[in-house]
Amino acid sequence: MSVKNQIVLITYADSLGNNLKEMKEILKTYCQGAVGGIHLLPFYPSSADRGFAPITYEEVDKKFGTWNDIADLNNDLYLIFDFMINHISRQSKYFQDYKKKKDNSIYADLFIRYKDFWPQGEPSKEELDLIYKRKPKAPFVDVKFSDGTREKIWCTFADEQIDLNITTETGKRFIRDCLVFLAEKGASIIRLDAFAYATKKVGTNCFFVEPDVWDLLKYVESILKPYGVEILPEIHEHYSIQLKLAKQGYWVYDFALPMILLHSLYTGSNKRLVNWLKICPKKQFTTLDTHDGIGVVDARDLLTDEEIEETKDYLYSRGANVKRVYSTTAYNNLDIYQINCTYYSALGNNDEAYLLARAIQFFAPGIPQVYYVGLLAGENDIELLEKTKVGRNINRHYYTKEEVEENLERPVVKKLFSLMRFRNSYPAFQGDYKVIATTDENSLEIMWQNKEYKTTLKANLKTHQYIISYFEPKTNSYSKLSI
Repeated sequence: MSVKNQIVLITYADSLGNNLKEMKEILKTYCQGAVGGIHLLPFYPSSADRGFAPITYEEVDKKFGTWNDIADLNNDLYLIFDFMINHISRQSKYFQDYKKKKDNSIYADLFIRYKDFWPQGEPSKEELDLIYKRKPKAPFVDVKFSDGTREKIWCTFADEQIDLNITTETGKRFIRDCLVFLAEKGASIIRLDAFAYATKKVGTNCFFVEPDVWDLLKYVESILKPYGVEILPEIHEHYSIQLKLAKQGYWVYDFALPMILLHSLYTGSNKRLVNWLKICPKKQFTTLDTHDGIGVVDARDLLTDEEIEETKDYLYSRGANVKRVYSTTAYNNLDIYQINCTYYSALGNNDEAYLLARAIQFFAPGIPQVYYVGLLAGENDIELLEKTKVGRNINRHYYTKEEVEENLERPVVKKLFSLMRFRNSYPAFQGDYKVIATTDENSLEIMWQNKEYKTTLKANLKTHQYIISYFEPKTNSYSKLSI
C-alpha cells in the first residue's frame, strides 16, 4: 500500500489493547477516518528496550500475535516497520553462534571487534573522546567466548544491543535479507532506527560519517526500490542534518517542532515557530510525541540556548507531574537528549493548549504522526515510571481496551478526533501552504489551498484560542470547523 498524506498512529503492539487483534478492533470501531497509517513500533521478539533489541525480524512476538494480524492491519492502513540497522540482539542466533564458534562462525564478521577496528587494538583517549557516545563509557561490551577468551565488541546502546558491521559482505547480506523480508510482509515505509550510528571510521566521531552514510542510504534504497518501499532515516540531532537528508530527497522527521511549539505556547510568541515553519522540509513526518522523550538537541539554534533553558524551566514549573530528575541518569536517561514527559502533561494537562498544539501540527507541512498516548491526551504515567525506573516509561502507558473506550469519551479526545478527520479528508491539505504574516507577535495564521479548496488556521498563542475556517465549493461559502 502506498504512503498517504493522512495521519499516522505510532503505537506498540500491546499499548492500545493487549495485542494486535484488540488494536485492530479498536481502530476499526473508533478510529475510522482519523488514522490513515500505523507506525507499528518493533513487534519482533526482543531481549531489551521494548522491542529495539530484535532477536529476529522473521517472527512476530507471540504475545502480540502473528503475521496474519499484521496483514489484517495492512488491509486498511499503510504500515511503517522499524529496522535497527545499527544493531541486533545479543540473544540472536547470529551473535550466539559467534560467541560459541568465534573465528569459525559464519557470522564472525557481522560484528565489530575492537582489536580489528582500532589500529592499536584500543582507542586512544583522544579517539575515545571524539566518539559520539550514548553512555558514559567507551562503546563496547566485554564478551567471553566459549573457548574462554575475551574480547571487546562494539556496543553503542544497551549491553543487549550489539552493533553490526555494515561494511562486510556478511553485514550487507544481513541488511538485504532483512529488508526484503519486511518489504514482502507489507511495509510501505521502513524506518532506519539509529542509522547515523552505523557508520564508523577511525578518526571521526563515528556518527553520521560522510560520505559513508550516503552510501549506506543508497544501498538500502537500491534494495527496497523494486518493492516500492520507501525509507525514513531516524536521527535525533541538530536540525541541519534533517535538512541535509531532505535535500537528498529522503523522508525526514520534524523533531524540532515539539520543543519550538512548547516555547511558543509557553511564551505566546510566534517568532521562532514562524521561522521554522517557513524553512522546514516539506517531505517530512511531523511529531509532537514519540516513544522517546521530547527532543531538545533537535531545536538547538532554532531556539537560542537561553530559550531552550527557558522552555525547560516552563515545562518543569508548569507541566503536570513532571520533574527534572525523570530525564537524568537516575532514570536511565541523558537530559541533553530528551525530556521525559507526555505532550499533554507538558502543557499542564490543559485541553485548550493541547488542541491548539495539535491543530498547528496538522497545519504544518508534512504528514502528521500522533503517538498513541497523545491520541488519548494521556497524562504522565508516574506509577509505571517509578515501577521501572526508566524515564521514557512516563510516556509509555499500557492502555487496556476498556481504558481506551473510557478515554474516547473525554471532550478533549473527541475534539482531537474531529481535527484528525478534518486533516485527513479536506482536499486543501493535498495542495500548498503559506504562513501569513501578522503584526501581532501572539498570532499565528497558516493557510492551505488546493484549487478551490482553502482552509485557514488562525490562532492566538497566548490565549490558546483558535479558529479553523474552510471553503465549501458546493455552497460557495466559508464555514468554521465545529469541534
